[in-house]
Amino acid sequence: MIENPTIARVVERMEGLPSDLQQLVLDFVQSLQMAAPHGAPGRTLLAFAGAIPADELARMRQAVTVACEQAQVNEW
Repeated sequence: MIENPTIARVVERMEGLPSDLQQLVLDFVQSLQMAAPHGAPGRTLLAFAGAIPADELARMRQAVTVACEQAQVNEW
C-alpha cells in the first residue's frame, strides 16, 4: 500500500491508461526530476559563513575579475 495519497491517486489513475500513455506519464515525471534543483539548501551552508578570511576572499575576487577579462581564443 502506498502511504502518500497523491502518489496513490496517480498510480490509481495510471492503471486505467494504455501502456503508451503510462510511458508518457513516466517520461514526464522523469523530466520533472531532472528539472528539480539539486544541492544543499542555503540554511545548511550558513555554518560556513565567515569561514574564509576576508583577505583570501579579496584575492579570489581579484583572480576571477582578471581571468574573466581575458579571452582565451584557442579554447574554442
